[in-house]
Amino acid sequence: MTIGLTQEQIDLFHQEGCIVIPNELSKEQVQALMTRSKKMLDEFSLENHPMTKFTTGDSVGGDGHVGDDYFLESSDKVHFFFEEAAFVNGELTKPKEKAINKIGHFLHELDPEFKKVSLTARNNQIAKDLGVKDPLILQSMLICKQPEIGGEVPSHQDAPFLYTDPVSCLGFWYALEDCTADNGALEYVPGSHKTCGVYKRFVRTPDNHGTTFEPVEGVEPYEEPDKSAFKLVECPAGSLVLINHSVLHRSNQNLSQNSRYAYAFHSIDGECEYDERNWLQIPVSGGHDFTKLVAAN
Repeated sequence: MTIGLTQEQIDLFHQEGCIVIPNELSKEQVQALMTRSKKMLDEFSLENHPMTKFTTGDSVGGDGHVGDDYFLESSDKVHFFFEEAAFVNGELTKPKEKAINKIGHFLHELDPEFKKVSLTARNNQIAKDLGVKDPLILQSMLICKQPEIGGEVPSHQDAPFLYTDPVSCLGFWYALEDCTADNGALEYVPGSHKTCGVYKRFVRTPDNHGTTFEPVEGVEPYEEPDKSAFKLVECPAGSLVLINHSVLHRSNQNLSQNSRYAYAFHSIDGECEYDERNWLQIPVSGGHDFTKLVAAN
């Protein structure tokens, strides 16, 4: 496989803000990641689990939301987060392995199978081809998009959640199952990274036990585009989707009978200033000891 991107791919990424590279993972790699994913979901215990639900949006810090300690302490661990729709009147209505929204956020270091596809010379070169001078991985996650209950992910940018100055976040998103309009494939607004400034950031509250959004000084909010502006990214298992830090993207609910497993990690540029108030901090170092995006030993 070519070590980095072609010039055509680089140009298209800068133009669109998002590109798809088919067949990035082999069938054997996809199967290994799916097998590992199923094993993790089967084996994790509900005992002492806080039943934390995960959502993406502006409403944060409420009951059972991502703004609790279980979420904030996941930066160097592997934690399990539930779909909101898996509960009715506070009771879990699905088997636990069919109720998880995502697993995160340190798979790239703690799990050998996910580490093998994350820390590669090719990924290092891809990041550098797209302008990341010192590529670091700071979070990774398995996204399950469960059948019937996989929640809608509203329009958002990645940069507010992993804020650097200047913004530098780059998303690597691997389809582990075929992604279709029926099971909640990604959608993005082509070129929106050029017109939509990063006007807010997702930070810890002063007590360090919750999260909130705060404005970025000097940046005006953008006007939310109509859903018709979003381009659907249907792609087969094994595809890699590269996502610019500021491009608007979203996904619909998964009301189908088929899950939409994906593995994603985010890279930032180590030469940029990482915000010390960002939700994600590595406890030992205060956020300055993220994984180098180089081939694993």
